[in-house]
Amino acid sequence: MIRLLPFPLAAAGLFALWLLLSQAFSLSHVLVGGAISLIGGWALTTLQPPKVRIRRHRADPGCIPANQLEAACRSKGLRERLWCSDYPLSWEAIMRFRTTGILWLGAMGLAAAAAAQTPQAPAAVLRTVVAATKLPTVSDVPLYFKAVSVTLPPGESSGVSAAHSILYQTSGSTEVSLGGEAKMLSSGEGLFIATGKTAALKAGSGGPSTFLHFVLAPAGDLDRAAETAPAVVRELYRTSAPIPGLKSGVYDLNLTRVTFPAQMPSNPPHHRSGAALYYILSGTGANTVDGKTAGKGPGSLIYEPYGLVHQWGNPGNEPLTFLAFNINPEGVAAVLPGAPAKNQ
Repeated sequence: MIRLLPFPLAAAGLFALWLLLSQAFSLSHVLVGGAISLIGGWALTTLQPPKVRIRRHRADPGCIPANQLEAACRSKGLRERLWCSDYPLSWEAIMRFRTTGILWLGAMGLAAAAAAQTPQAPAAVLRTVVAATKLPTVSDVPLYFKAVSVTLPPGESSGVSAAHSILYQTSGSTEVSLGGEAKMLSSGEGLFIATGKTAALKAGSGGPSTFLHFVLAPAGDLDRAAETAPAVVRELYRTSAPIPGLKSGVYDLNLTRVTFPAQMPSNPPHHRSGAALYYILSGTGANTVDGKTAGKGPGSLIYEPYGLVHQWGNPGNEPLTFLAFNINPEGVAAVLPGAPAKNQ
C-alpha cells in the first residue's frame, strides 16, 4: 500500500480537490481524479523530501554551528527568525521544500485547468405527453390543423363539439364533463375530445378560464365554432392546405409539452414522419429552415408538415417551452433524421 500511495494524505487531497473543482461524480471523473492523485503522490516520491522536525534555534549539538548559521542567515536576509532541526538544514533541503510547494501548486493548477475544460453534461430536453389517442384512419378525407384560444368567464358554462381535438389549460381551471365523467383541468393539463363527442365546460370561480384548443378536422369543420357562448373564441392558426403525406393505417395523435434548456445549440436537421403544429409557451426558440434562422417567441405558432427539414435550438438564457400538436404513423418515430427518402 505504501508503494502504491507513498503519500496517502497528499493523494487524498488531490483527489478531493479534483472532485470539488470538476463538480461531477461520474465514473470517468472518478477515474481521472484517481490518476491525478496517484501521479501527484509518485511525483512527491521522486523529490525524497527529508523528514525534518523544525523548532526555534537553541544551542544544540545536532544543529548547524551558530557562527555558520548566523552567517548564512545574514547572507540570505533572514534576520532574527533562525530555525534549526535534527537534520542539517542545508540549502539543498530548503530547495526541496520549495520544489515540493511548487509541485503542489502546479498539481492544483492542473486540476483546476482540467476541471474547467471538462465539458459538463448538457441539460436534458424534457418531454411531457399532455394528452394522446390513436386514430384508426386518417386517409378518408383531407385533414387540416387548427388552433384557437378560448376564454370563459368565472363560473360560466359552455359546450364544445368538434372533430378530433385536444384542450390545453393555460390559466384558471375548467371542469370538463364528457361521457358521464367530469375532470377538472388545471394549468398545464389537457384532455382529448373525439369526433362526434360533446363536452360540457364550466370555468372555475376563482377567475377566468383560458385554454388552447387544437383541432384536427376536415375542411368542412374548420369554420364551425367549437365552443358556444359565452365563451370568447379567437382563432390563432389554420393550415391553408391539407396535411400532406397521411396514408392508410393507424396514427398517433398527441399534444406534448417540450422544454429545451437554456443555451441549447440547434439540434441536427430532421423532419416529421407525419406533421406537427407548435405553440411557444415561454422563451425564444431558434427555428432554422433552408439555412435561415428565425426567432420564435411566446404565442408563435409554427407548422411543420411532412418533409420539411428543419432545426430547433434555444440560444436564450431561459428555458424554451412549447406545445407540439403532433400526428405520426403508429410505430414510427415522430421525428426522423435528415430529409425523407425520395421514394417515400
